[in-house]
Amino acid sequence: MSQATPNHDKAHFLYNKDGHLCIQFSDLVVGEGIQSNQFLIIDNQRAALIDPGGDLTYTPLNIEISKRVKANQLDYIFASHQDPDIIASLPRWMMHTQCQVVTSKLWSRFLPHLASQFVTQQLNHNLDDRIIAMPDSGGTIAFGRSEMIVLPAHFLHSVGNFHFYDPVSKILFSGDMGASLIEDHAEQPVVDFESHIPHMLGFHQRYMASNKACRLWANMVRQIDVEMMVPQHGSPFVGRAMVNNFLDWISNLACGIDLMNQQHFDAGKAGYKQ
Repeated sequence: MSQATPNHDKAHFLYNKDGHLCIQFSDLVVGEGIQSNQFLIIDNQRAALIDPGGDLTYTPLNIEISKRVKANQLDYIFASHQDPDIIASLPRWMMHTQCQVVTSKLWSRFLPHLASQFVTQQLNHNLDDRIIAMPDSGGTIAFGRSEMIVLPAHFLHSVGNFHFYDPVSKILFSGDMGASLIEDHAEQPVVDFESHIPHMLGFHQRYMASNKACRLWANMVRQIDVEMMVPQHGSPFVGRAMVNNFLDWISNLACGIDLMNQQHFDAGKAGYKQ
């Protein structure tokens, strides 16, 4: 494995100590795609990717990863849910590595639809054999000298949704929870929480299912020793105080079905005429 360098332009090191590295790539998306973060975790020369994205990010992400680990060192892809910006590149990773994919059991039967017949014929094993279908309660996955903890985050926003906690770095990789719609410098931590709210508000109101789901999730996270929370879009929350700011905010946010009424289901507005 090549020596990692924190000064590399594309890589932002969230944690780097005693052979355990957490690296964020925040500017690999070009063109019209929404800004997204991809994450590489390395422990004892074993590697895992979190939410690697689609074809838009596959080639630049693969180049960055190859500077640090070899293809046969990639053990896992952790997919928080099924969206294209999360896992659409799955066929390429399955063809060129022997990694397993950790995702919700609800999506494990859908992921094979991403792979063409050509791809499945190239694999040494059935695609199903390389998917770890997690139960709704989550669980732990052995990784390197440690483990990754898979935490339930259902309906935030997907019906089958997980977040991933690294107990070594104490980082919570929170998927769409905490996402902010910013275009530049997504690697920079949130400094002023109140001024950051406008970048999050509309997204969370629309994409999170309900305040109840948000509150249950926040109650769970408060039980965990989280030093950093890093969403898949936008800026990280660094330090327990900033994480708590977000937990307090999201616990009180009306969103999703809380905001819906009959006017949102109006056949007339859709163009129907009796």
